[in-house]
Amino acid sequence: MAASSDLIGDNLLLGRLVPEDRQRLARHLVARQMQPGDTLQKSGDDVQHTWFPCGAACGGFRVAAEDGGNPVEVACIGREGAIGGIVSNGRVPAYATAEVRAPGWFLMIRIEQLEDAKMESLALRHWLSRYSDCLVAQLLQNSACNARHTITQRCARWLLAESGRTGSPDIAMTQEQLAAILGVGRTFVTRVVGAMRAEGLIATQRGRIVLRDTEGLQKRCCDCSEVIAQHYDAVMSGIYGPVGKS
Repeated sequence: MAASSDLIGDNLLLGRLVPEDRQRLARHLVARQMQPGDTLQKSGDDVQHTWFPCGAACGGFRVAAEDGGNPVEVACIGREGAIGGIVSNGRVPAYATAEVRAPGWFLMIRIEQLEDAKMESLALRHWLSRYSDCLVAQLLQNSACNARHTITQRCARWLLAESGRTGSPDIAMTQEQLAAILGVGRTFVTRVVGAMRAEGLIATQRGRIVLRDTEGLQKRCCDCSEVIAQHYDAVMSGIYGPVGKS
């Protein structure tokens, strides 16, 4: 069982806090080992916890479709960030459902405890507000990406982003899940994945997609991930990037 104090540096949002603020949060953080599909927050329910992914773990926000179809994933959060209750004051209903995407350790803190810590430290409030700005920028860029870029470009981008966050070319993801992330029908994804497989860019296994040629994928993806990374670097230098880099 991992201790929360051993994991705090594995989340860059926490690791970059000044020592006083790290200690202020550390006594309340609880380490939880999570698996893909585990729910971190559910749409409509009060947000009760904030979750900090550590290392290669990550979670994703999913928004329900109005027509009752598959939910669409709108953001992926890894060790650079947190999920739930970052800038709100007290419990509020969650707009989106958040689930674990890649397994691993998460640090959890109750909303009330985080709010108390923010009231005690102006520096902590400012740091989390900066992260909130970066998360909004990510959501806005994702929206622009969906409107401007082809399914192939977006598919290549998401696969590279997922591999970068987990530090592995082997991604636990079905084509149905990839379709939900891209917000398109399964048939579109089947064609795109088939073409990428034929070109030797990826390989597919049951419930997995394996990246074979990252340089080839980079040539096919859009520049949205780079734009997001540049904004993170401008606002919170050094916390956004692949596992193994900081």
